[in-house]
Amino acid sequence: MKWVTRKNANVDRIACPWLIKRFVDPDAEFLYVARDEVTAVAQREGAIPYDVPDVELGHVEGRCSFESILVKYQLNDTALGLLGRIVHGADVPKDIAIEPEAAGLHAIAHGFAATHGDRDHEKLSLESPMYDALYAWCQERLKH
Repeated sequence: MKWVTRKNANVDRIACPWLIKRFVDPDAEFLYVARDEVTAVAQREGAIPYDVPDVELGHVEGRCSFESILVKYQLNDTALGLLGRIVHGADVPKDIAIEPEAAGLHAIAHGFAATHGDRDHEKLSLESPMYDALYAWCQERLKH
C-alpha cells in the first residue's frame, strides 16, 4: 500500500512510517509531497494520507498522527502506547513535558531535519533504528 504526507518530514512524519512498516504494512511505500499536493496524490495513487489536516490518521481528538494510527489499527501494545506519548510530546510543542523523553526526541528529530533537509527517505532510513531502540527502551521501562 502507498501512504502519503507532506515533505520536509520531522517527528510524526518519520515516526508514523516506522510504525506502519513495523506493525501495519511491512511493504508500505511512502510518498512525501508538497502540502498542497497530498490530497491529489492520495487520490491519484490510491495512497492513504497521514499527518495532514482533516484526515483520519492526523491530529484528531488531541492525538498526534502516530497515536491515531495506534487507534485505527488497534495496536494495543503498552510499549507502543508509551512510545506514542513520547512522539506526541516531541511533535506537539505545548505537550513536550508529557514524557521526559519527548524533549530529547524533539531535539534529535529536529537535528535530523536540520542536517538532511527535505531528503525524507534518507531521514526515514537513518532514524528508523532510533525508533527501534526507543521502542525497545519503552518495553524495558514498562518491565520495572
